[in-house]
This record gives sequence, C-alpha cells and structure tokens, in this order.
Amino acid sequence: MKVRESGMPPPDTWDAYFEPDSILSKLGLTSACHDVVEFGCGYGTFTIPAARRVTGTVFTLDIDEVMIATTRRCAERFDLRNINFKLGDFVTGGTGRPSGSVDYAMLFNIIHHEQPLNLLREAYRNLKAGGSVGIVHWIYDATTPRGPPMDVRPRPEQSLQWAIEAGFTPKSDIIALPPYHYGLVLSRIKK
Repeated sequence: MKVRESGMPPPDTWDAYFEPDSILSKLGLTSACHDVVEFGCGYGTFTIPAARRVTGTVFTLDIDEVMIATTRRCAERFDLRNINFKLGDFVTGGTGRPSGSVDYAMLFNIIHHEQPLNLLREAYRNLKAGGSVGIVHWIYDATTPRGPPMDVRPRPEQSLQWAIEAGFTPKSDIIALPPYHYGLVLSRIKK
C-alpha cells in the first residue's frame, strides 16, 4: 500500500529540500549505530548518507521499484556495499526484520500514513532495547513547496503523541530542520 500523497518530484527538486548530513547529525545517527532500518528510501536522499555513517547495514525498504533502482544505482556510484534493498509493502507486511535487530529506525516524510501507529509500532518492534527512531516531516505550513495536504499533515505534537502511544520515550524536544521540516528522536527504553 502506497502512503497517501507520497508522490515524488524530480530528484534534483527533492534533494534541494534537505541537508541530509545535517539532519542525520541532529537526529543522532552516528557511527555508534550499527544497523539501521529505513521505511521508504525514496531517491536515497538519506540512505546514502546513513550508509556512510553507520558501522553496519542500512536495511532500506520501498514499495516502488523505481525508488529502489534509483537508490541502488546511487549506492553503486559511491561504492557503498552496506545497504540491503528490499522491495515490498512494509505498511501491510512489516519490514521482515527480526524483532530487536536494529539500533536506529528512520521514518522520514512518511508519518502521514493512514495508520501512523502501525508504522511506529513496527519501528519499535525492529529496534533493540535502547535503540532510537528518528522522525522527519514537513512543518505544518501550507506555504511549503511540497508535502502532503494539510488535512493529513501531522503537526509535530501529533507525531510526538503517536510515537509515545507506540511505546517510545522522547530523547529530545521537537527539532527544527529549516526551512521546511521538523524532527523528533525517541527511544525504545531498555528492558
């Protein structure tokens, strides 16, 4: 199932909206992270910089063959061999990853899904105790050049509430990611 309102502009347009390395730093994705799961690779905007940072593997998933192929070509161009690509519907079928198998989960520009709690619960299931989820989304402002319609675009406080409801504990306040995004970092508490 495609996430509603998830159409992608051309790659150059999309990439102009982000500073991936800065965003990943602000969201705490460092070389201390071993394995990462990414819910929706898109053009690889965050996949490639994440793969350069982590000591393990980035397990990236997307329902769109074109997005997987585009990201794979980019990874090959940079000779990155620590990315595992999976074409599939993680919304209805999950990631296929074992429970408690990754240190970090990336939910970037996807939390406007019809059932955000399901995505967050799947991220929670994938994470090791003490692992983190990074959430990035478009700010709640109709003047942004892209982003889902305002009636499905979550405010930061709503995203935070959903994540807490899914079992996460906040690690930070809402993080400004100007000019168009906000971020959150939450943790799966150690048990």
